[in-house]
Amino acid sequence: MRRLLLPLLAVTILYSSNAISRPDNLAEDQTLHRGNGAEVQTLDPHKAEGVPSANILRDLYEGLTIEAPDGTIIPGTAESWEISDEGKTYVFKIRKEAKWSNGDPVTAHDFVYGLRRSVDPATASKYSQILAPVLHAEDVIAGKQPVENLGVKALDEHTLEIRLKASTPYFLGLLNHSSTYPVHKASVEKHGGQFSRPGKLVSNGAYVLKEWVVQSHIKLERNPHYWDNADTIIDTVFYYPIEDQSTELKRYRAGEIDRTEDIPNQQFKWIKKNLADELQVAPYLGSYYFGFNLTKPPFKDNLKLRRALSMAIDRKIITEKITGIGEKPLYSWVPPGINGYEAARFDYADWTQKQRVEEARKLYKEAGYSRANPLTVEVRYNTSENHKKIAIAIAAMWKQTLGVKTRLVNEEWKVFLENRKQKQVTQIFRAGWIGDYNDPYTFMEILHSKHGLNDSAYYNPEYDALLQQASMEGDAKKRFALMRQAEALVLRDHPVMPIYSYVSTHLIKPWVGNYQPNILDHNYTKDLYITKH
Repeated sequence: MRRLLLPLLAVTILYSSNAISRPDNLAEDQTLHRGNGAEVQTLDPHKAEGVPSANILRDLYEGLTIEAPDGTIIPGTAESWEISDEGKTYVFKIRKEAKWSNGDPVTAHDFVYGLRRSVDPATASKYSQILAPVLHAEDVIAGKQPVENLGVKALDEHTLEIRLKASTPYFLGLLNHSSTYPVHKASVEKHGGQFSRPGKLVSNGAYVLKEWVVQSHIKLERNPHYWDNADTIIDTVFYYPIEDQSTELKRYRAGEIDRTEDIPNQQFKWIKKNLADELQVAPYLGSYYFGFNLTKPPFKDNLKLRRALSMAIDRKIITEKITGIGEKPLYSWVPPGINGYEAARFDYADWTQKQRVEEARKLYKEAGYSRANPLTVEVRYNTSENHKKIAIAIAAMWKQTLGVKTRLVNEEWKVFLENRKQKQVTQIFRAGWIGDYNDPYTFMEILHSKHGLNDSAYYNPEYDALLQQASMEGDAKKRFALMRQAEALVLRDHPVMPIYSYVSTHLIKPWVGNYQPNILDHNYTKDLYITKH
């Protein structure tokens, strides 16, 4: 085994000096108010999906690893770990001072229970496939092996062993994802599906759940039992579900919230002129795209139609005229920002838009459509002023270029996600994927035929096989080459239409201290503080 980390003391000192430097002018009231996009579906860490729930779960729970404000992977509930020379066995030392919010000790057994629950088919997690690197996880997810065979074991109360099927370079980054969080076994067994509600949720993070008023707010308060509570400064955080960006801006300007989840694109110039010191725009590891439902006509077995619609989208106009904040046209599936990885690109990526339009019209006709016999299609998107504007623009491009008749369907977040999963009424749907960890695989895996978030129902055995090879490949260059081959298949098959690569955009009050942008846009409330104002 080789030692990964410096001694714990050195790590702790480094983290404390970078993350929590208490200024002299701290406000007496340490309360943070932040916008959070859509209303979350659930705070069950093994069933939740989407950025809004992930933001809250990072405060409520803590994985084996966490992230420093700049995004660096650092110790979480595990104070240290060792990795075997072949990179397939990890042994974690759980902090002896780690406790649940009810005072119970957090043990290695809690992580075993949580990881098993996450891959258990009975849990019905849409994220279970993310744990595929763990030995036997895929067989457990498929119901071929019992959960007890998952490659995780408590060697004692404070020592956890995780065995992988192959060396996985991004594994430590994966361990701060909610699918890997421990859950309090006694609470789950007592309350069942209600264990994640206020008054019942026992968590191991820096905060505890106090209130959840649907379509109003979620209130968290400091967890006095958290192992690093002495270094936590903010006492209370309110998360507000505000789907309309203009409404969020108004509440921000009125002083009701300290940090927005987003900004309205059409007001970017005004914001940049009038609130420049409070505007944060940073690179963001994410792809904004439209997906096709491949389970039924008109897109099932109709590559020419899918390709025509993709080519008819002028991505440059979208990013320059509609969004206009720094997003870049995307002609790959994996966005830029991953060191060492060169993404595959559409074969028409370097064409002029005029050339793309000419080819789109040809393919549209070959697919059986014309202006006399136009495609009529529905585009679904979740409630958002920004999403609506993009959908309207793309519908107009399709109309002008091909004669397509588009009906826009706006749905509340929970309904929207459920319809995407069911694949019964969706035809084209708006989507975005933000990397869960800094590796191409976080994008590649969601299009695997067995992934719970493959809402297009893309199935290509060659693609799945390449991902399997990549997951077993220890050589970084060979691994990236395999993923690039897989990405090229996606771009050939067009199950999705990448449109642009994201930037993160927030307005943040000057009294919110220690905020640092990072490429995953992960910010822990415990690392922030409020100064006098």
